[in-house]
Amino acid sequence: MSDIPLNKVRWACRRGMLELDVIFNPFVENHYSNLPEEEQVTFRKLLVCDDPELFAWFMGHEDCPKPEFAALIKKIHKLNGAKV
Repeated sequence: MSDIPLNKVRWACRRGMLELDVIFNPFVENHYSNLPEEEQVTFRKLLVCDDPELFAWFMGHEDCPKPEFAALIKKIHKLNGAKV
């Protein structure tokens, strides 16, 4: 398990865009702790990206250039029950 407290991850998920909050909050509450450590690290790195980039990637407006992010985005959609 990660040495980063869950409350810090929750705080990092608070975004300036409601659409991202709606994606990240349920994911963190329901699935983040069950991810392998490597994917937890990737998720935390993903959270450092700017909101417009994240929005474009999660909404499918742009392809994410980083394969590890793209794979996790797809997994987040699947775990959250999105039909993407």
